[in-house]
Amino acid sequence: MTLDALTAELHQVLPDAQLVPSRLPGLPELELWLLDPRNLDRAFASDETRRLLEHPPYWGFCWGSGLALARWVLDHPEQVRGKRVLDFGAGSGVVALACRMAGAEQAIACDLDRPALLACALNARLNDMQIVLSDNYFAVEGEIDLLIAADVLYDIENRPLLDHFAERAGNVLIADSRVRNLTHPRYQRSAILPGRTWPDLGEPLEFRDVSLYQLTP
Repeated sequence: MTLDALTAELHQVLPDAQLVPSRLPGLPELELWLLDPRNLDRAFASDETRRLLEHPPYWGFCWGSGLALARWVLDHPEQVRGKRVLDFGAGSGVVALACRMAGAEQAIACDLDRPALLACALNARLNDMQIVLSDNYFAVEGEIDLLIAADVLYDIENRPLLDHFAERAGNVLIADSRVRNLTHPRYQRSAILPGRTWPDLGEPLEFRDVSLYQLTP
């Protein structure tokens, strides 16, 4: 698991792009390998745009909901301390890393995408932490005390997972910047958190308000 390998994955989409160690706005405790903002400050050719849409290197960004949830975890360490936590759709792994920093006994970064798991591993190494990697949520065995997921509700096909999450873990936290009012009998919004995607994609300001949903007792 090397930075060269992850950069090679990135170059399949953007041949001239680079990853740089990046401090996060509002989350100075963690550092991640993210896309160099200078690589985004230009117009993209049509073939680059096509590749970005087909194979977005989402693991090269810290998305607003992930940043907001990671900040919340570090501000509320009692919610994860000593627990076994699973970060579903981990992306860069920022929330799993925040859980470990806050005292989780084990943090599992789960993502279907192989480059995302490579990014999680490299980001864990960058922050001198250990996390567990999984490419199959349904293959994770054992009790899960807390299941967390950021920015997974945008895909309507993921909504049925909410019921599965509720049966799988003792507690569930869902952070989402695009679903304002989740209508689900087992979840309620507990907070609205400030978030910001980094590198900055110029998203509308409304996407900087992140809804935090929690499994109801």
